[in-house]
Order: sequence, then C-alpha cells, then structure tokens
Amino acid sequence: MAKLFEPYELKTLRLKNRIVMSPMCQYSAATDGLPSDWHLVHYASRAVGGVGLIILEATAVESRGRISAADLGLWEDRQVEPMARLVKLCHDLGAKVGVQLAHAGRKAWSSTKGQGPGQPVAPSAVPFDPSWVTPQELTPDEIGRVVAAWGQAARRARAAGFDLVEVHAAHGYLTHQFLSPLSNRRSDQYGGSRENRVRFAHRVIDAIREAWPPDRPLFVRVSASDYTPGGLDIDETVGIAHTLKAKGIDLIDTSSGGLVQANLSVYPGYQVAFAERIKREVGVPTAAVGLISQPEHAEEIVAAGRADLVFLGRELLRHPSWPLDAASALGAEVPWPEQYRRAKR
Repeated sequence: MAKLFEPYELKTLRLKNRIVMSPMCQYSAATDGLPSDWHLVHYASRAVGGVGLIILEATAVESRGRISAADLGLWEDRQVEPMARLVKLCHDLGAKVGVQLAHAGRKAWSSTKGQGPGQPVAPSAVPFDPSWVTPQELTPDEIGRVVAAWGQAARRARAAGFDLVEVHAAHGYLTHQFLSPLSNRRSDQYGGSRENRVRFAHRVIDAIREAWPPDRPLFVRVSASDYTPGGLDIDETVGIAHTLKAKGIDLIDTSSGGLVQANLSVYPGYQVAFAERIKREVGVPTAAVGLISQPEHAEEIVAAGRADLVFLGRELLRHPSWPLDAASALGAEVPWPEQYRRAKR
C-alpha cells in the first residue's frame, strides 16, 4: 500500500489517508458569514473525491476580522447550525472536517485594501502596503477581547461538530502580524523578543484549548519565511515551532509568505523543505503544502518522512477526484463511491 493511502491518527482523529484539502477562501459566504449552497457543493465534491480531511477556508472569529465581506464566520451562535449541516454532509460522504479560525488584522477586507466598515486592527499601526489603510494598534485590553473571540469561535466549532481546529497564523494575517518583527513594532509584552512576539499566539491557543475538547487535534498554520530581511525566516520559525509544541499543538501546517510584498520563486514543493526541517528539529508532526500536484511527488513526501500530511490546494480545485486517480496511479486499492464504480479503472 502506498504510504499516501495509509491511515493517519492524531489523538482520537483517524484519517483514511494522508491527503488534506488545504483551506482556500471561496469568497462566497453571505455578508453575515453563513455558508451558501456553493460551500455545500464545493466541499462535498472533495469528500466524494476521496480526501481524508477537509479544512474549511479561513473562518473569521470577529466580523471585522474577515478577509473579505464574503468570508465564512463563527463569531456568533446563529452561524453554528448551517456549519453543522456542512460538517455532517462531508462526514456522511467519508471525510473528516476541520475549520481554520482566522482574523485578518490589517489585511481585513482586502478587496478594498483595508477599507471595511471600520478601521482594521493590528499589533502596530503599520499598513500592509502604502496604498492600504493604516490599522489601529490594539491596546492590551483590546488584545484580550480578540483572544476571547478565538475561544468563543472554538466553542462554536465544537458545537458544529468539527473534528479539528486550525489557527491561521500565516499569510500576513493577525497572528502572523504579531509573530513577525516587520509588522510588530510594539515595545510592551507583545513585542520585541521572540518570547513576547509569540505571546499573542500562545494566548489564542490557550483560549481555544479552554473551549476545545482535549482529545481533538489543534493545528497551527505558519508562514515559515517572510522572504524579506528582518522578517521571519526558517531559523526563527523553528524557534517559534518549539514554543508551539510546548503549548501542545498537534501539527504545524507549514506555508510561507503573505506578510509583505516579496519576490519569491515558486515551483512544485517549494515549501516542503520548511515542513521537513520543522518536523526533524522540533519533533512535531507537520503538513507540506505548495503546488503539489503529482501523486508520485505526494507519495515521496510522506514515504520519505518529510511531512506527515500533504495539503493540496489548487490541484483539488482543478481535480476534485484527485485522490481516487492518485490511488490508481500508485497502485493503491481504495473504496469508490458506489455511484461512481462504473468509472473505476
């Protein structure tokens, strides 16, 4: 059996394979953060296609923290029931389901460059780009309220039946903004040293843990490099990862970039080395992501122990049944939906 199609276990979660649908914003929610029919079709199609785990797109813990006005949300209780319907649908089709909890910070409402219904917030009054709105620097008391919002969102995720929660601490959004010296210019307990810059992430994790069942996994997505001098690099991220492991994080989903405009070279698997190094040096499970599209490439990543899971993004947009075809290519026998068996090769 190909390693890619071996089950994977974390706490009480058991995945049927190592293939994960990466969180990808669909910008298709109602303005009140509720999922639409698009979400039901979109996610259910990938469950039918054989992925082991679906992680829903960035889901805002505060209304003002949305990336766009059409983002999903878990900032109020009435959002739980429609999310629960989506989770049950994917469960019934054979996939586990997680949710990526997020707050965009200074990158909120990106279609209008930070110009939402109110001023965006951030660790420091530093805009994402000169053409973007300058965010309001959060006070310590305001930080406490934002942290509490993460805990409440986790409580709602639990009520909706999600199998895991992922903290979005990458791609230039609020938690990443606290982690990177490029966006965090604070001189208080949340800025300066690594210990201080990681404090916000630690508080978010603590707030989630208070609401989230201890037997269900908690992931964190990080950007391993800002690709800019003075920002995060893999050495610094390894140090941060050690602190996340100490907080009891179950897996680090390893991406990169997004904090500032930067030039980088992208190619299939360009971020895999980040996941591999964190796994090796920190001793924590990792996920690899980044233009992975070929079954043989995905198999090599997990078979060689470079990462524990493979997250697919754009390839699953192009090819919802990628896992079924990958199994055929790798000689793995996996169950097909009964309705599709006539198409099995």
